Amino acid sequence: MKKGTRVEGVVEKLNFPNKGILHIDDRKMTVKHVLPGQKVAVMVTKGGEKRLEGRLLEVLEKSPAETADPCPHFGQCGGCSYQTLPYEEQLKIKAEQVTELLKPVLGEDFPFQGILPSPRPAEYRNKMEFSFGDAVKDGPMTLGLHKRGSFYDIVNVDGCRIVEEDYRKILRAVLEYFTKKQVPFYKKMQKTGILRHLVVRKGWKTGELLLLLVTVPGFHVESDFVEQLLALNLDGTIAGILHGENGGVADVVKCEQTHVLYGKNYFYEELLGLRFRITPFSFFQTNSAGAEVLYQTVREFVGEIEGQTVFDLYSGTGTIAQILAPVAEKVIGVEIVEEAVEAARRNAEENGLSNCMFIAGDVLKVLDTIEEKPEMIVLDPPRDGIHPKALEKILQYGVERIVYISCKPTSLARDLVACLAGGYRVERVMCVDMFPGTANVETVCLLSKLK
Repeated sequence: MKKGTRVEGVVEKLNFPNKGILHIDDRKMTVKHVLPGQKVAVMVTKGGEKRLEGRLLEVLEKSPAETADPCPHFGQCGGCSYQTLPYEEQLKIKAEQVTELLKPVLGEDFPFQGILPSPRPAEYRNKMEFSFGDAVKDGPMTLGLHKRGSFYDIVNVDGCRIVEEDYRKILRAVLEYFTKKQVPFYKKMQKTGILRHLVVRKGWKTGELLLLLVTVPGFHVESDFVEQLLALNLDGTIAGILHGENGGVADVVKCEQTHVLYGKNYFYEELLGLRFRITPFSFFQTNSAGAEVLYQTVREFVGEIEGQTVFDLYSGTGTIAQILAPVAEKVIGVEIVEEAVEAARRNAEENGLSNCMFIAGDVLKVLDTIEEKPEMIVLDPPRDGIHPKALEKILQYGVERIVYISCKPTSLARDLVACLAGGYRVERVMCVDMFPGTANVETVCLLSKLK
């Protein structure tokens, strides 16, 4: 079948993370941004004798499971591909995707214990990184998220449904302010303009808000900007307003210098009775309510650790380490991001935990420098999983139990192959939905050493 051919078909299933499967003339086709049961028109982008790839042109008929679009930006911005499905249907799809990925590794009857829902299916995110730009070339300035499939176009998302109203009010106010002031946004290709990003974070339990405006270096933020934000009628309380300077070329949210315009450069969040200080770039689960479910699950999978030394590898800001510390003899966290390690140390001190130690560095290298030997290991690696050589070192400790927390089941499936070969078996697998409306899901896996 030639490239550019228009074909029609019904989506049969959805593979992780967002690959629809349909058959055209007895050939399997994959296409993104579709849902099971939809009748779609697709343009062939890659043709083969057995497999085809295509690009969605239009949805001809909705899936019988779909409901009305709950968000005015659905289909425009790059996220929330499942948002038109009822939440129970979303959970079902995610659970099926994880089991399909793990069956080839663990067998048909592996101990899968289902999926736990997020306590908040909507308005759950505690962090948003908005970009300044335009929706069309040379159009009016927008502030929001990247348009699906575009590196340049920015969709204004002041009706976004995965954040609370406070985020929407702040987004509107900031865009209105700089539009009136006629301050231009930064254009990546021309390297001209000023405004780059707006980061908004909020504590679920505390209600504290932290705002970070990112511009090119040398821009002066006037005092009335702060005054306008403080005058907003918000449910939460603004703990700090920051101005960051970024002169880099890459379109990433970072700051070479940060100035406090109001308040402080951090806010607090509370999880499972512990209090965490969070800075603009601290890693923290983006769904606080879901994080409590996730960490309760992890604590249950970890089991009895009284008197034991626990390694929390890829520890971030040390959330898991501090949840385990009250019952463990000692917890050692290893994290490559130095800012996260500093935050972990500070949080442990503020929570009165003296048996936590956090080390900054690459797990692969740091493990060679730690004299203590663990009796329990918790792994919470980034999306790409664990470096093969680091995983080899981890397995060589031979601990009785390992708990692996994965935010990408394809990486988990790959790493489990090495774990099984290293003398472990899987005791329990549970999914936790941290990202309603999207294709992402967390998976918690308990492994035990074969006798």
